[in-house]
Amino acid sequence: MSERLDQLYRQVILEAANKPHNEGHLADATNEITLKNPSCGDVLTLQLTVADGVVTNVAYHGEGCTISKASASLMSDQILHQPVDRVAELVQAFSDLMLDGDARAHGELGDAAIFAGVHQFPARIKCATLAWKAASQALAKGDPDDRDEEY
Repeated sequence: MSERLDQLYRQVILEAANKPHNEGHLADATNEITLKNPSCGDVLTLQLTVADGVVTNVAYHGEGCTISKASASLMSDQILHQPVDRVAELVQAFSDLMLDGDARAHGELGDAAIFAGVHQFPARIKCATLAWKAASQALAKGDPDDRDEEY
């Protein structure tokens, strides 16, 4: 990756972490989960409102590193207003991105494809995927509960 492109990616990640989208709480959540990344201490609570098979609202809150925060912000943008089946496809695409690091092969991820370089740092992959795993697990669980899970 060129130095200029690398700097652009870093800038986008920092902006997403410092000015997060969809951070907060939902009073009408239909799906909720809290996940912890024990390897670095990141904690994320994700709340979704699902109606007629579509994610109609999303919010998250928690503590984490810059990569975790930025990934949660960009993930929330990608899944909002998407059918549940499409969210599952996006989660799988992000997981594949972490394995292969090929942003061009995962254009459906939009801005979230900037995390392609994380695959070079195995210790940071769980930071980047925490929010995406939370989305998948929250949709699989259905009813909200406050049970914490490690991932």
